[in-house]
Amino acid sequence: MSAYDSGRNIRRPGRRSVVAGVAGLVAVGVLGAAGPVHAQGESAPAARAQRVAARADLPAPTGPYGVGTSSLRMADHGRADPWKAGERRQLMVSFWYPAAAGHGRPRHGTVPYMEPKAAAHFGSAEGAASFNHGLPVGTTDWAATGTHAVEGAPVARGGKRPVVLYSAGLGDPRTWNTGLVEELASRGYVVVTIDHTYEASEVEFPGGKLAASVFPGLLQRPDLDVGALLRTSMKTRVADTRFVLDRLGTLRHERSLPRGLAGSLDPRRVGMAGQSAGGFTAAQAMHDDRRIKAGINMDGQMDFPDAKGQGSELSSVARDGLDRPFLLMGTDAEGSGDYHRQPSWNAFWKNSRGWHANLTMTGGQHGSYTDAAALLPQLARQGAVPADVLTKNIGTVRPERSVAAVRAYTVSFFDRWLRGRDDHLLDGASKRFPEMVRAE
Repeated sequence: MSAYDSGRNIRRPGRRSVVAGVAGLVAVGVLGAAGPVHAQGESAPAARAQRVAARADLPAPTGPYGVGTSSLRMADHGRADPWKAGERRQLMVSFWYPAAAGHGRPRHGTVPYMEPKAAAHFGSAEGAASFNHGLPVGTTDWAATGTHAVEGAPVARGGKRPVVLYSAGLGDPRTWNTGLVEELASRGYVVVTIDHTYEASEVEFPGGKLAASVFPGLLQRPDLDVGALLRTSMKTRVADTRFVLDRLGTLRHERSLPRGLAGSLDPRRVGMAGQSAGGFTAAQAMHDDRRIKAGINMDGQMDFPDAKGQGSELSSVARDGLDRPFLLMGTDAEGSGDYHRQPSWNAFWKNSRGWHANLTMTGGQHGSYTDAAALLPQLARQGAVPADVLTKNIGTVRPERSVAAVRAYTVSFFDRWLRGRDDHLLDGASKRFPEMVRAE
């Protein structure tokens, strides 16, 4: 499953290891110390020889706009990369935006879910599909996954638009919530997805250079200080986010982006969302940078483990809270739930002065807040994902219900706080979504 535990559940390699993640994240990622999961119980050679056939498609976005997308390499020449000595920090980001009428509405988009090298690595024994989510190696063609966006589609007219930044869970690539991102774009938002290089499973740069995660190697070290690792991770993620915010004001100089995209961004209306470590990132970046006006944390705790992984220390955002709107979204899985059950969320709740709410998805698991909810059931029907792995990732809630709920609440939240449009979904219990229980 995606997102890593805060260190309380870390086991060293030698048996099937749990990968650590940014502060108090809820699910476990598997680092194949006992060997990767192979298709249908086959041996490793047989699994490697198996033809990759399974593929899945994201559900179509439901908003009035088609979706365009464009990717951009961003180089922070003033910052050393914390994971690679001698390198300056480089990121890949993608923009997802409302497309002009007549564009951006193919049955399946012209944009692949992942670039070829990235897709191959993601599905390998070293990639997040296996070590984060426990998916069998070599059974899925991730590059063939269907999206609904068109590369470089003309930008829809309509003046300045609110911007939402998106950060994925530790180890996950920026693509691992494309379904939600496309939904927001179809509703009139410009969404910027951020890859945290050398932490994400893999990042493919222009020209085909692949930057694979350094975390599997770091987690082999017997002297690993998990707390220090995760603090470095969060510091880096927040710095990445603030750098992207800085760069949004200079995009008019980027000729590779679609005409009109830079001018459509409203820097006064910026929100941020993320899942697991990305949810923690959204909260911490919002704490550190007042340009972010509203945020959502999807199932990410907000504390750090000590060096031995036995205790924890609250992050500054949990200690201080926030004075702007923020939404916590959890599940009823062990280690998650509402703020009463999570020390870091409880502290954040008590210390926040801005509007805040907490929803729990009944029957959900950590992956219910990602593309796993839409993609894994399709792959399971093709025999590419075992039933137990499916349940561990997305729980017992009907996948189409979790997808609809996450989309509805995310759009409702940002509409309310970035656009001043209130559909009152966040006022209390909803008959439309009985799966989502609001904490008081």
